Amino acid sequence: MPNDLTIKEARRAIYTRSQLVDRDVASSELRRANGLGALARLQRDAYVARAPFTELLPSAQHRLRVVAAAEQMRGGAAIVSHLSAAVLHDLPLYRFVNEPIRVTLAGGRRASSRPGLRRHRGRLDDEDVVEIDGILCTSVDRTVFDVARTSTFEAAVACADGAVRREVVEGRAFDPVAQEAWRDRLAERAQRTPGARGIVRARRVIASADGRAESVGESVSRVQFLRLGYAVEPQVPVAGPRGSTYFADLALPDHRVFWEFDGAGKYTDPRIRGDKSADLVLLEEKRREDWIRATTGWKVCRGGFRDIGTPEALAARLAAFGVEPAH
Repeated sequence: MPNDLTIKEARRAIYTRSQLVDRDVASSELRRANGLGALARLQRDAYVARAPFTELLPSAQHRLRVVAAAEQMRGGAAIVSHLSAAVLHDLPLYRFVNEPIRVTLAGGRRASSRPGLRRHRGRLDDEDVVEIDGILCTSVDRTVFDVARTSTFEAAVACADGAVRREVVEGRAFDPVAQEAWRDRLAERAQRTPGARGIVRARRVIASADGRAESVGESVSRVQFLRLGYAVEPQVPVAGPRGSTYFADLALPDHRVFWEFDGAGKYTDPRIRGDKSADLVLLEEKRREDWIRATTGWKVCRGGFRDIGTPEALAARLAAFGVEPAH
């Protein structure tokens, strides 16, 4: 499983040219850092060992690049923003691969972008800027707003779901009043910039955000179900054996169907399955599904990322389970 790393761990993994020269790394090896050598060049005068770097998650690779770039930015003029800030805030990311570093220039200063770095212009209020482990980046609210304006709808909803979840869900308790307050707060932010790029999409993202989603897969599934015209309810409780409660990822109440998003990490990632073997997790999932189906009389459909890539893919998956179209 690809690895992750913190900002502090990223700093320890990065070497400057002088540090590498001091370790007797040959100049020829430094020149190969843009190719297939033992080193990978992150930024000017910032290198990392290539082998462990290639094993990192795309978000962790991006975090390394952001840390390297932040070390070279001075005076707080450039603030890490958009999807790069989402990485620092550890917000959910969908289809995040090889993204350029994104920064916003304080005060709307002009500057051109370059390969690997996108510079945005825009006003940043004091409340829009926070510091994470010594790196200045946009606040969670501002980050969600910027991602909502500039990313795909699916990616923006996944990011927004993760942000609102932090405020409205504790354990299994969901606070719908707090969710509406979050939506109102973000909607008010959108009202202050009526002519901003992507503002219409941002309003849709804010209105669609739901903190009950527990994963990117659930967020994107919900988006595609709604596009297909289904009424959807996230995290629906089902009475389980011996007083326990199961929660179905999504319910289609008009069709008496539960949808379970089956990400591979549920079975392969030790951080998710804990000390359980993949076989045990699979067995428990089957017993859980059998119980839900038997006690409710509803169908249980499962699918992964390839089944939610487009509304058409999801419709085909539902048809395979005998689920009729929404209309």
